[in-house]
Amino acid sequence: MTTLVRGASPTLVRDALTVLQPGFTGTTPPDWLLRRIGEGLSSVGLFGRNIVSPDQLAALTARLRAERDDVLVAIDEEGGDVTRLEVRSGSSFPGNLALGTVDDTGLTRAVAAELGRRLAACGVDFNWAPSADVNSDPANPVIGVRSFGADPHLAARHTVAYVEGLQSVGVVACTKHFPGHGDTNVDSHLAMPRIDVDLATLHARELVPFRAAIAAGSKSVMSAHILLPALDPDRPATLSPQILTGLLRRELGYEGLIVTDGMEMQAIASTYGIERGSVLALAAGADAICVGGGLADEETVLRLRDALVDAVRTGELPEERLADAAARVRALASWTQAHRARGAETEPGAASEEGTAPGTDIGLVAARRALRVTGAGGPLTAPAHVAAFTPATNIAVGDETPWGVGPELARLLPGTTTGTYAADAAADRVLRDAGERRIVAVVRDVHRHPWMAGALDALLAVRPDTVVVEMGVNQAPARGALHIATHGAARVCGTAAAEVLAGA
Repeated sequence: MTTLVRGASPTLVRDALTVLQPGFTGTTPPDWLLRRIGEGLSSVGLFGRNIVSPDQLAALTARLRAERDDVLVAIDEEGGDVTRLEVRSGSSFPGNLALGTVDDTGLTRAVAAELGRRLAACGVDFNWAPSADVNSDPANPVIGVRSFGADPHLAARHTVAYVEGLQSVGVVACTKHFPGHGDTNVDSHLAMPRIDVDLATLHARELVPFRAAIAAGSKSVMSAHILLPALDPDRPATLSPQILTGLLRRELGYEGLIVTDGMEMQAIASTYGIERGSVLALAAGADAICVGGGLADEETVLRLRDALVDAVRTGELPEERLADAAARVRALASWTQAHRARGAETEPGAASEEGTAPGTDIGLVAARRALRVTGAGGPLTAPAHVAAFTPATNIAVGDETPWGVGPELARLLPGTTTGTYAADAAADRVLRDAGERRIVAVVRDVHRHPWMAGALDALLAVRPDTVVVEMGVNQAPARGALHIATHGAARVCGTAAAEVLAGA
């Protein structure tokens, strides 16, 4: 222990550790992490860097629980574009926009239950999902296909279905990003977004899915690092007593765990710093501090622990507020522990929904149903050239996860080639690479990228038989001899599109 905490009570130090959700590097738990779990750390966050295979992940979580059986193991596994379980291959499940496009809540519930079952089988019991954000700004650079859609009531019913599906198999759902990140054109990983709408709009739009999730019993809610002047003109939601305690706790009646979004995100770190930000978040009403996407070492844990202890000792953070937060973490850990002990089969309906047995292809079924195909062009009859126009990915998605239709189309139509083209690529390069092959132009949010739209215009002017596959938000007018909207870039979305292209 550092000098700072040496004179503090063991209960205070333990509570400060209990409210942290840190990450680590490597595929096995480091000794420092196991030691801190023994001292009271109650949660661990996992990222793509920690995962190689289901067996390795199960061994990792088993080692954590050998230290302490009720430790919460959290992950950011939305399915779709944001996957950690399948970070190197792409997800077996389509994301929220695809599910919202199908608009079958039974399907959404089944997908979430199967995803939860796979997490639980690996020992993961806390999922930082679903995104309940209403994607009302098509230019949103960070939500997009992670949202069920732009309709608040559609987003609400699918958020409920997702929460129910996950929690039916003993995995904590974390409804995010409260009070709503959909109407932003700034990525909070990089800067502070601001939503300038009135209270009536917030209640009629942003808050609708969160009210529904609370009524459905979502075990946790994640705060957003966004400024909403109508609620609090000075502090972002994560640090705002008016938003976390006043709105979420008192007005909406939420009793579950409130967890912050990653505290090292620049919206917080560059303005307040992670130590002061964590103190302010706890004081505002948060119960758990998520950190570890970028800062994943023991020093970070100790810095935050010491900052919380010091804040209690100076009176900035009431000791009873920290104790209350720690109690909520422990109560949630007890819920997951009890669920593991009795087995998911005791949950009514947990394993009875059609299409959700282990090994099911429910994700591919959902991806196929989400496709929207327009145009008169028929399927390809010969090998093609796939031109993948690749924008920079946001931090939530990451750039290590493959996407597109090339590999699957090459399997169905041997001889198919793929080229990747960024903002500096000209259409003549695509034409040169394609030769005589028909072109399949794969785009992602073409409406947000003028360079991509320009390249597509140039291609279609020369080769009007070009097929267009949109794997982002389908906002731009459909173009091409055939236009396929997948509503997401998960691996199964690419597979479903390739099947249509090849006439399979």
